[in-house]
Order: sequence, then structure tokens, then C-alpha cells
Amino acid sequence: ESSLDRYPPIADHGLVGDLQTTALVSSQGVIDWFAAPRFDSPSIFAALLDHDGGGYFLLAPEHPEGTWRQLYYPDTAIVVTRFMSPDGVGEIVDHMPVQPGPTATDRHSLVRVVRSVRGTVRFTLECRPRFDYARATHDLDLTHDRPMQETATFRAPGTTAYLQGSIPLERDGQDVRGAITLNAGETAAVVFTVCAPDGEAPPPPTV
Repeated sequence: ESSLDRYPPIADHGLVGDLQTTALVSSQGVIDWFAAPRFDSPSIFAALLDHDGGGYFLLAPEHPEGTWRQLYYPDTAIVVTRFMSPDGVGEIVDHMPVQPGPTATDRHSLVRVVRSVRGTVRFTLECRPRFDYARATHDLDLTHDRPMQETATFRAPGTTAYLQGSIPLERDGQDVRGAITLNAGETAAVVFTVCAPDGEAPPPPTV
């Protein structure tokens, strides 16, 4: 693995944000920088700076060999990462919903949607948050609310984060991973929401 693979250039990223904070999405489907609740808050994902210990959120085809292209929907901060191979074409669509009202909030969400454009594509997920610049430990609670509805709750000092969606999840230490196979035209979604320690889980995502 080259240093370029471990630390992709800033130019190989898309930027999503909600006017209060932002996240970087690499051209291979990895959120490797995210700080919340503000731009200058301690990081939650920081693999851009520390590949091994900084934390990341990967959502990408299981077999990434192929051609990747990243673009924005016109006049938006919605990032589309497209993967093309002889077996299929898949997309990861990332955005952060803007919170209503003029008041700053502690609640921020990363919405990630995957779909198969052509063929059958198997997507893998790894969510490995590292709170407070990877200085804080966290606990994980994983629940299967109903078929195709999973919730992972990460609790760290001062912060709670929820990962919800239609991709089956399994525990990997204090992190989670998962996978889903999509046929042409099928879609799945997950939402990673950061909030105050006593913040309630948001409604399940729908696509």
C-alpha cells in the first residue's frame, strides 16, 4: 500500500457541509475528515492525518478495482462518487442536511446513499469513529430494530453518535462493519448523526 493510497491528496476529495461544519469524502468513498459540532471542533474521523488511528467511515464497492470519478450535483454540496468496472457501476451519494433556523446546533448528520446503476454491486461499510482527535474511548451499542433497520450507538465523553440505515451491521470491537448487495436500480442508505450526550436518535432514514 503506497503513501498515496493511505493519504490521498486533498484534491482527491469532495467537500460536504451544513454551514456549521464539513466533512471530506475521498474519491474512493472514505470519509477521512469530519469534526463536529463546529469546523474547529475535535475530529471524529481523521484518517486523512492518521491513517491507522484517526478514524474513518468507508462505504464503497467490495472490489474497488476499476475507474472512479467524483463530482457534485450542479449548484449543490452533494457529492457523487461513481465507480465503474466491467461487472457493474455503483454510486455513493454524500451530503449533510442544513439544520433549520439561524441558531447553531450540536446535531449534525452525514447522509450516505449507495446504489447500483448497472449490474450487481456489493458495497462494504466500515464505521470507525475516533472521538476527540482519537484521544477519547467510546462504547458501542448495536441494535437490530427490525429487518433492514440497524442502529449503532457510539457513546464517548461529551458526544453521542448514531449510525442508522438499511445496511446490515455487525460489531467489530467498538466499531461496526457491514455489507449489502444491490442489483441495478436498487438503493440503500445510512445516516451518521452526531449530537450531545443526551441527544435522542433521529428518525430512521428512508430512500
